[in-house]
Amino acid sequence: MKQLTILGGGESGTGAALLGIKQGYRVFVSDSGEISKNLRKDLKEAGINFEENGHSLDKIKVADEIIKSPGIAEKSAIMVKVRELHIPVISEIEFAFRYSKDKNIIAVTGSNGKSTTTALTYHMLKTAGRNAACVGNIGYSFARQVAVSPVSDYVVEVSSFQLDDIETFKPHIAILLNITSDHLDRYEFKMEQYIKSKFNIASNQTREDYFIYCQDDENICTHLKSTPVYSKNIAYTIMEPLKEGGFVEKKQLHVLLNDDHFTMSIYDLALKGKHNLYNSMAASIAARSMDIRKDIIRESLATFKGLEHRLEFVATIRGIDFINDSKATNVNSVWFALESMEKPVTLILGGIDKGNDYSMLKELVRQKVKAIVCLGTENSKIHDSFKGVVTVMKDVTNARDAVRVAYQLSSKGDVVLLSPACASFDLFKNYEDRGRQFREAVKDL
Repeated sequence: MKQLTILGGGESGTGAALLGIKQGYRVFVSDSGEISKNLRKDLKEAGINFEENGHSLDKIKVADEIIKSPGIAEKSAIMVKVRELHIPVISEIEFAFRYSKDKNIIAVTGSNGKSTTTALTYHMLKTAGRNAACVGNIGYSFARQVAVSPVSDYVVEVSSFQLDDIETFKPHIAILLNITSDHLDRYEFKMEQYIKSKFNIASNQTREDYFIYCQDDENICTHLKSTPVYSKNIAYTIMEPLKEGGFVEKKQLHVLLNDDHFTMSIYDLALKGKHNLYNSMAASIAARSMDIRKDIIRESLATFKGLEHRLEFVATIRGIDFINDSKATNVNSVWFALESMEKPVTLILGGIDKGNDYSMLKELVRQKVKAIVCLGTENSKIHDSFKGVVTVMKDVTNARDAVRVAYQLSSKGDVVLLSPACASFDLFKNYEDRGRQFREAVKDL
C-alpha cells in the first residue's frame, strides 16, 4: 500500500485525502497552520491521520508521493526539504485527473475572470441537463468531487499554482482567458515564468482537444508564436470578425465553430461590461465544443446570475449604489471594473500589495473616480500613485469605516465600488470575508 502525504489541510488537501483513502492509499495530512473545524471533521470521519500547526519531517519523508496544496510556495522551508529528499510531488488536480481520465474535463485559467467563466460554463451544461460539476477554486475541490460524487462533466477552475505541479493533467477543453502580472512573487518576479505556468493547462493536449484563448491578450499571443499549442486553437476577440471562434460585431456576440454560427445581442447578456463579453464568448465556445444546443446557450447567457464578490450589486442608499468587487485582487481586475462603471465612482482600494503597478489605472481613475478610500495597513504606494490624479484620498483600517467614509464622500447618482487591487490578509481572513464585511457595513448605514 502506497503512502500518500498531503501538505496543506484546506479544501484542496482534504479533497485529495478523501480521494486517496478511497483509492486505497495510506494517507497523512500535514498543515503548518490550523485546519478548519469542518475539514478537520471530514478527515476524522474518514479515518485519516493528520497534524496541524507544524510539519513533522520524519512523518512526511516516508511518503511515496506528496500532494502539495496550491497555497504552499516552493521556497517554503518544508518544500525545500521535500525537494532535497527527491520525493515525487504533484498537485491535487493531477491526482484527481488520474481517476477521471474517461470524463469530459473543461479547465479554465487566467489572471481574471476564472470563477465567472467557470460558473457560466457550468450553468450552460446544467441548463442542458448534463451530469456536471463545478469544481476547483470554486466550490468543492476537483479531488473531493471525484471521490464523493463523480460526474460525467467537470468544469474546473485552476490556478497557476495548481498547474505548476501537473504531469499528465489534460482537459479536453482548456480555456486561457488572459495573463496579466499577478502572483509574481511566486515566480521570482519573472513574467515569463508566470506565463509558462498558465500555458501548462494545454501542455498535454492532443489534436482531439480544444484550446480556447483570448486573441486580444498580448502575452498569450506572443507566447503562442514561440511555443505553439497542438490542440485545436479557437480564439475570441472584440476587435475584428473571425472565420472561426468568437467575436463581437454590430452589438452582436458571434460564435463560429465547425461551420455552425451562433449569435446573440450583447444587450440580452446577463453579464455586463467589456470583460464579461470575453467571459461569455469563452464559455459559449466551450459549450458549442460540447455540442450544447444554441438555444440552451442563449438561455444560459440571459439567465446567469453573477457570483458573490465579483461586481456584486449590494444596495442603493439615498441614490448611491454600492458594489462589492472584493475578488478584484489585482490591478487588471480593477481596470475592468472601472471600465464598466457609468457613474462617478468613490473607489475603495488597498490591502496587501503584490507588486502592483497602478499606472495602467491612472487614466480611468482620472476620468471616473472622484475619491479614493484606502483600506489597508500600508497605503503609501496608493497615495504616491494617484497623487495629482484624484484630489481626495482617505485612509481607513476596517470595512465599516471604509463604507462610512465612502458614503460621506459620495452624492446621489454616484457609485461606491469596493475593488481593492490587493490581497486582503492584512485586515481580513480572505477576500470573501472582506466582501461580507463590506456588505454588512452597507446594510448598517
